[in-house]
Amino acid sequence: MSPPERRDFIYRHLHEHRTVSIGALVELLNVSHMTVRRDIRILEDEGKVISITGGVQLNDALRQELPWSEKALINHRNKRALGKYAASLVKDGQVVYLDAGTTTFEIAQVLAERFNLTIVTNDFSITQYLMNKPQLNLFHTGGQVDKRNYSCVGNTAAMVLRTLNIDIAFISTSSWDLEHGVSTPHEEKVFVKQMLLEIARRKILISDSSKYGKYGMFRICSLSSLNDIVCDGLLAMPEQQQLQEIGLKLHIVDI
Repeated sequence: MSPPERRDFIYRHLHEHRTVSIGALVELLNVSHMTVRRDIRILEDEGKVISITGGVQLNDALRQELPWSEKALINHRNKRALGKYAASLVKDGQVVYLDAGTTTFEIAQVLAERFNLTIVTNDFSITQYLMNKPQLNLFHTGGQVDKRNYSCVGNTAAMVLRTLNIDIAFISTSSWDLEHGVSTPHEEKVFVKQMLLEIARRKILISDSSKYGKYGMFRICSLSSLNDIVCDGLLAMPEQQQLQEIGLKLHIVDI
């Protein structure tokens, strides 16, 4: 495994486990303590992780997201369960927006077997998957291409959305909590998500619990701007109670 591959492995592993010891990484990577510490130091310089006594943890202040292909490998079982549940919230005849993301891709796979739906998305993977489903109406926003996440972002995509009436929008995120709301490290994503908040009748944040407590530089909205949140049962009970207290509907999905 090359040094960049090792560092990618460490970063992906932390997205699943939040914190990991140096010793565990030495065993997983089959390298020396010195090599692991060197990789961690580079990741720390990039702002992705924070060293702690005897180990390393994710930096809650996100500076960069993982690319789509890597995110798809993380917490897949959780995402599949969330996607199946979220699809059950969709009624026949609705116009449904699926935000770019690996969890919304799971929704698309379930909705692909439905009839009498219109799907709008900025995600190329979702578009490609649904392309051969003739019973569905399918729209892609177009716009500036985000190559890392196989999607379109920016003002052009947002302006296309402005021309539509969306019944239910499933919004993805890499970071969210009560203090910082929904946020992102990438300014271009803000335009699309904020437009959805304006035009969608029902706005649903869908995210696995590993993303709670992180925050990016750019704030999209407060959680109170949403109608629903779909999350897994690994979200801590105090956080669940606080979310319910702000007046939104919290859907906890058993994995």
